[in-house]
Amino acid sequence: MLGHLETHKEKILVVDDEASIRRILETRLSMIGYDVLTAADGLEALGLFRESDPDLVVLDVMMPKLDGYGVCQELRKESDIPIIMLTALGDVADRITGLELGADDYVMKPFSPKELEARIRSVLRRTDKHGALGIPPSGVIYVGSIKIDTNKRQVYKGDQRLRLTGMEFSLLELLASRSGEPFSRAEILQEVWGYTPERHVDTRVVDVHVSRLRAKLEYDPSNPELILTARGTGYLFQRILQIGEG
Repeated sequence: MLGHLETHKEKILVVDDEASIRRILETRLSMIGYDVLTAADGLEALGLFRESDPDLVVLDVMMPKLDGYGVCQELRKESDIPIIMLTALGDVADRITGLELGADDYVMKPFSPKELEARIRSVLRRTDKHGALGIPPSGVIYVGSIKIDTNKRQVYKGDQRLRLTGMEFSLLELLASRSGEPFSRAEILQEVWGYTPERHVDTRVVDVHVSRLRAKLEYDPSNPELILTARGTGYLFQRILQIGEG
């Protein structure tokens, strides 16, 4: 049994230039069952990522050689790996930058290790295969030229396969599972990211992910036809009229 568990150990790459944070996270995450690798700067992080193929990256923003934003950009060129950014920057715009570059979530420094552990569990759970209620038995939904295959977690726009991160797909799957019904930002945050917003800025995680999805799915993201804004509420997916059979 132990051998079976070890085979499925998820690997986390922790990237931070502060040795104390690397030690704390390596110890705590190892204790709860993760295989942990650490890097002290952005260039080392990219090298370790390519060598070790981790399941998730915890990525500090302020680092020497290559900062977290630069690492995030490089990772998104070649991978959809889940990324949680650690940021000590006080400006909301700075925090949102990481999300716009492709991060799945962020945690503010100083942070509670328990909070980060909860975020890691949530992101890994949502980026695994996870069927939402309201998805047809075939697992395939067609909306115009968009095909959403919830079994393979793939999305096509015409013949082109779109590259979505795990959290982007989970958000799309949630909205499509109750097409035509509005979701509040707080409800989306709870369902997809697994936590209740404590500050208004927390819901910006949702806004940025919706913006990223629109940029990939919509023919005119400034005038969306698929993911609509529900005024005063949040977002809804246009009512689905055609469901795939295979």
